[in-house]
Amino acid sequence: MRIEDVDSAVSWAKALGREPLGALLDQAEAMTLASFGATVTYSRKVFIPLTHLCRDVCHYCTFAKAPRNAGSPYLSIDEVLKIARAGEAAGCREALFTLGDRPEDRYAVARTALEVLGHGSTLRYLREAAAAVLVETNLLPHLNPGIMGDADLAMLRPVAASMGLMLESTSDRLCAKGGPHHGSPDKVPAVRLEAIEAAGRARVPFTTGLLIGIGETRMERIEALLAIRDAHARHGHVQEVIVQNFRAKPDTRMADHAEPPLEEHLWTIAAARLILGPEMTIQAPPNLQPDGLAALMRAGVNDWGGVSPVTPDHVNPEAPWPHLMALAAATAAAGRVLTERLAVGPAYAKEPERWLEPEVALKVRRAVDARGLPIVERWRAGAGEAPPVLPLVGRTLIGGRIDEIIAKAGEGLDDSEIITLFEAAGPDAGRVMEAADTLRHEAVGDAITYVINRNINYTNICSYRCGFCAFSKGTAKALRGPAYKLDLEEVGRRAAEAHARGATEVCLQGGIHPDYDGHTYLSIVRTVRDAAPGIHVHAFSPLEIAHGASTLGMELEPYLAMLKEAGLSTLPGTAAEVLHEEVRAIICPDKVSTDEWVAVMRAAHRVGLKSTATIMFGHVDEYRHWARHLNVVRGLQEETGGFTEFVPLPFVHMEAPMWRKGKARSGPSFREALLMQAVARIALHGAIGNIQASWVKLGEQGVIAALGAGVNDLGGVLMDESITRAAGGAHGQCFDVERMHRTAETAGRYARQRTTLYGSVEQEVAA
Repeated sequence: MRIEDVDSAVSWAKALGREPLGALLDQAEAMTLASFGATVTYSRKVFIPLTHLCRDVCHYCTFAKAPRNAGSPYLSIDEVLKIARAGEAAGCREALFTLGDRPEDRYAVARTALEVLGHGSTLRYLREAAAAVLVETNLLPHLNPGIMGDADLAMLRPVAASMGLMLESTSDRLCAKGGPHHGSPDKVPAVRLEAIEAAGRARVPFTTGLLIGIGETRMERIEALLAIRDAHARHGHVQEVIVQNFRAKPDTRMADHAEPPLEEHLWTIAAARLILGPEMTIQAPPNLQPDGLAALMRAGVNDWGGVSPVTPDHVNPEAPWPHLMALAAATAAAGRVLTERLAVGPAYAKEPERWLEPEVALKVRRAVDARGLPIVERWRAGAGEAPPVLPLVGRTLIGGRIDEIIAKAGEGLDDSEIITLFEAAGPDAGRVMEAADTLRHEAVGDAITYVINRNINYTNICSYRCGFCAFSKGTAKALRGPAYKLDLEEVGRRAAEAHARGATEVCLQGGIHPDYDGHTYLSIVRTVRDAAPGIHVHAFSPLEIAHGASTLGMELEPYLAMLKEAGLSTLPGTAAEVLHEEVRAIICPDKVSTDEWVAVMRAAHRVGLKSTATIMFGHVDEYRHWARHLNVVRGLQEETGGFTEFVPLPFVHMEAPMWRKGKARSGPSFREALLMQAVARIALHGAIGNIQASWVKLGEQGVIAALGAGVNDLGGVLMDESITRAAGGAHGQCFDVERMHRTAETAGRYARQRTTLYGSVEQEVAA
């Protein structure tokens, strides 16, 4: 093959040839850990061999069969769905369609069968089969149909999460007479390279790779890797590169051909990592090198590809899949964490609107966490399912780095360090949670605090259109239920009733009613103060404060001083959502900006009003956004000292308008929900002492788990909680005093009533 830049291939060959294998492996491992941490992914798949007929005659292949040995030329749609449903029942998420290349060009029986099926080509029948799986199951199709052109890719893209075509080699020698690809028109390197280019033009997340040990040289492998690198540089579409080792199979022309030794496989994987860079996913099939898994990971592998608990490897039937528990154990023994992925790689799953058709994008977005990896547990924030078992505490190959970051708690962490903590998986996640709980004990002791309070949401009518809010009554009438606005008399009645029932605090928030102005909020505070003189008035988000001040033409500080004089005691730190403009532009574009939220809080603290700080996470955000949010909060706290607590609020998705429209994820995973508590404790240590868990979002069992991850406060009993309930929350409207104490005892701690400002209450009262 003619290489555009021969010197580049030659220079790579010289550079790789100078280094001993051990040094190459060390470099490759360091690059892999820097980008992927300890995570090694796999796809839980079911294998659907749509047809074994193929026009090619590769001399090592046992998948392709002649018509006399193939049985029915094609699986029927019913047979496809039977296999797919068996996979779905076994927890699979990928339907891997493998088939021969354009068999109708060679076999009359294929043409006849396609005519009966109502299709003019195998690829068109593949589209029907993949569409059936996409519609009838929760599986995501991955298509390996051989050579595809622009029109083929456009036809198949709407029914596939990803596609693939092994480059195998760029050596034309292998297509000559006597070579393994002789007589196989679809194995001509130029043809395969053009198919990879076409996939890039079509914006298809694409899998490709090398097959080593079939007669190619090391230089030819380097040339193939450079060709893949260059195609990816042009289009950004190569989601993973497989480095597959040749396995000799009986009854083939290459049955006696020598298989490449493990060292040759390792050299090629390391070369792939060095040439393709730290961010490329590199895969090796675990069933083809079962005794060398630790070495493969050291060489640069961060993915095991598709592993099926249901169907055999039809391409390598002599090599059974490893049991998933055994694969997890082997991965863990090498200091890594086995983690499930989808058919589409995580980097592409994080941008589904760019890489996938709408129907597929919807499925992907709703299935994944902020990493782009599937949430495998049934638990969701606000719903009723039990949370999964917490990870065991331990260390992986990046455990030392995590320990170094934890040791800096109190000094402030930079964004990249916080991101590393959020990325912790398996035993590393357990280590982060354990460290957070140790810091909690040092900072505030073992008491679990709570406040007896009542929520008064005085209106759900709102002129803003926050995509996450199922409470406010805006324009989406069908989604948000009937509108209401409490009059001042009712607000006062509820405050007095709360005080009579033992509440020490009322929390007042509502929508931005078009008739409200700054006087409205002053009237609400005075009403509550008159009705319940001794109660703590915790009221008004920064959005409400900004709205009130602007309608009166006032600066923030004078207006806040007026509210304080009227009886306002503290501010809730809501309307923060995620303090990053990339996120706010999507979920709340017309709301206060990050700078405006900070300005309100700074002004409140300056006039002597304390406040809480929150984050609402798990929708369109990423770990880098969470890290920035935590550092914005810490920075302001170091300036003013005005925050009393930090409150993580997992996104409750069920009735959220943006989720119903397919524009948001389905909330955080349980791992992410607990890590938010733990990482907040570590990142804010020395600045904010109290970390609160929301029983409304996490449920009782989730709260108990959070109490082992740095949490010391359970918020309030929240008589009449309505905002999460409107979003589909299933954990009730009140978490009474008895339940607070019972929950604390279950967690091995004790509960203590507090005031809003974390003072002691002389005598506990039953709400």
